[in-house]
Amino acid sequence: MGFELAGVGVQSRFLLGTAGYPSPEVLQRAIAASGAEIVTVGLRRQLAGGGDNGFIEAIRASGCRLLPNTAGCSSAREAITLAHMARELLGTCWLKLEVVGDEHTLAPDPFELVAAATQLVKDGFEVFPYCTEDLVTCRRLLDAGCRVLMPWGAPIGSGQGLAHPLGLRTLRARLPGVPLIVDAGLGAPSHAAQAMELGFDAVLLNSAVAQAVDPVSMARAFRLAIEAGRLGHEAGLLTPQDMAVPSTPVTGRPFLVGA
Repeated sequence: MGFELAGVGVQSRFLLGTAGYPSPEVLQRAIAASGAEIVTVGLRRQLAGGGDNGFIEAIRASGCRLLPNTAGCSSAREAITLAHMARELLGTCWLKLEVVGDEHTLAPDPFELVAAATQLVKDGFEVFPYCTEDLVTCRRLLDAGCRVLMPWGAPIGSGQGLAHPLGLRTLRARLPGVPLIVDAGLGAPSHAAQAMELGFDAVLLNSAVAQAVDPVSMARAFRLAIEAGRLGHEAGLLTPQDMAVPSTPVTGRPFLVGA
């Protein structure tokens, strides 16, 4: 089930966001239930109740690799500045790069995103860009030096699932050797399973777990769905047909009829 991500071997295909949990204890238990080895940390996020309240300690205590993100940035310059702060504060060159171009949909700005990625790769960062499923933009990000792409399933926090499965399927087919992580918009474990069945390498989500009535149980549900979806993809899914195909062929063969 494991795979390689930016030169690092990873067993879990579930990356978990850490914002919006009701308490540090619930966050810690959700991380454990998810089996995640990588968690995102937003430097600008507002922790529940205001201030830190022990959330950073809970994240560090999980033993997971930190993936700081530049959530809230709207320009390449802003994202680059925040990225350098994150590296200094958290001691990692891994970065989830977000540059938002529209405040309503929180859609990534492809031009500012590519500009920021180009500079940050030169600055020694391992950039994980949050992008759309647009193939041309993704290729520009790869040309900039990104080794991992994180296309959205749907707008952040919307819970819509895979809004454009055809685009995601095309992206997977056209970039067969690139680690692709579906990030944002997933609201149910079935959405995560669908992404994995399409052949994506991993899933990153936050709101669907953090805002659940029982975040710990929801984290486990997503974990199982991701594992099942990946296993189904590797086993070989049945190709959809336009017509019925009998599961027990009878033409020209003897068969038994139950009494």
